[in-house]
Amino acid sequence: INVVTHGGGIMGQSDAIRTAIARGLVLYNGGAEGQDSELRDEFLRFDRSLLVNDPRRKEPKHQLGRGARRKKQKSYR
Repeated sequence: INVVTHGGGIMGQSDAIRTAIARGLVLYNGGAEGQDSELRDEFLRFDRSLLVNDPRRKEPKHQLGRGARRKKQKSYR
């Protein structure tokens, strides 16, 4: 199986490749019905990220700090 990816890092690309291969196998083995529910359930039991991407993304930086959560200490006196 040859897969071409663009963008992202090495780990992101490897996760995208394994998700694409798993989804392709589920659709290919399903035939005319569309999906092989037995294989799909087995993949979900083994590792959910094989068929479902991780929706977490980096939280953007906010003002008054160096990052998304870190802030400068506030002084009241």
